[in-house]
Amino acid sequence: MTSVDVGSGPVVTGTPATGGLARGLVTMLVSGASSQSGAAVGAHAFAAIGPAGVVGVRQLVAAVVLLPTVRPPLLRFTRAQWWPVLLLGLVFTAMNLSLYTAIDRIGLGLAVTLEFLGPLAVALAGSRRLLDLGCALGAAVGVYVLVLPGPATDVLGVGLALAAAACWAAYILLNRLVGSRLPGLQATAAASGVAALLNAPVVVLLLVQGRFSTGPLLAAITAGLLSSVVPYALDLTALRFVPSRFFGMFMSVHPVLAATAGAIILQQALAAHEALGIGIVVLANLVAVSTMRPARRTAADAQVSAAPM
Repeated sequence: MTSVDVGSGPVVTGTPATGGLARGLVTMLVSGASSQSGAAVGAHAFAAIGPAGVVGVRQLVAAVVLLPTVRPPLLRFTRAQWWPVLLLGLVFTAMNLSLYTAIDRIGLGLAVTLEFLGPLAVALAGSRRLLDLGCALGAAVGVYVLVLPGPATDVLGVGLALAAAACWAAYILLNRLVGSRLPGLQATAAASGVAALLNAPVVVLLLVQGRFSTGPLLAAITAGLLSSVVPYALDLTALRFVPSRFFGMFMSVHPVLAATAGAIILQQALAAHEALGIGIVVLANLVAVSTMRPARRTAADAQVSAAPM
């Protein structure tokens, strides 16, 4: 697989060899499993420090790793570079807080599946193809089957998961903008620092209250490593071996990985209608991404499909 440098990242121009594709597939599978396992492990700390505490520690871990590694020249950022970075940090915080609170209320598999409506909405926005309309309707049917609205439905939990989906859509759009203004991972690293500052008061308050016992703290740190640091590094590696379209298609299986992690780590068994709903949403994502018109995209563009820090 060959690539050319266009300033913001390598553009995949060749076809990966079979060995490279297999390596990329394994890398993406490990990345996805790590991300969803991290969320499941973090859920074990909810009772002690709450979703806000887990998110706070997760963002601090991401900042501690990324800022020294990337070393973005923060003092030289212009106003045009700073404002999308600040918004990106806010989106990181809002997305993770709404998602983790949703996981606490409705379970990992359901929350992550609803969250994936965000990237799907961005992918389908503005399309005039009947097939894309069918994918959107299919996803809506999948959500209905997944939730089966009724008196016992946790409306707040579902709403928070949909808020996380909206944040993910905002992340994609912001990342495309900031990717044209800052090279490499500078924007992501700087935004992780912003998110860490936004969450610092929560972490300080929990420290003052003495709620960071060893178990919950280790679970939250593990969530930060498995759900932020490890997936981002592995996704960067995977994009060296697989086309960006294939990367986007594989991201669609994350709800399945989330449901699996929830069942194994949290003992959150899925009802039959929930499993069916997840399958329909995943299928709608796969069809939408696999049938998109090929476009010349950079590795940075492909990364916007990955889960934010």
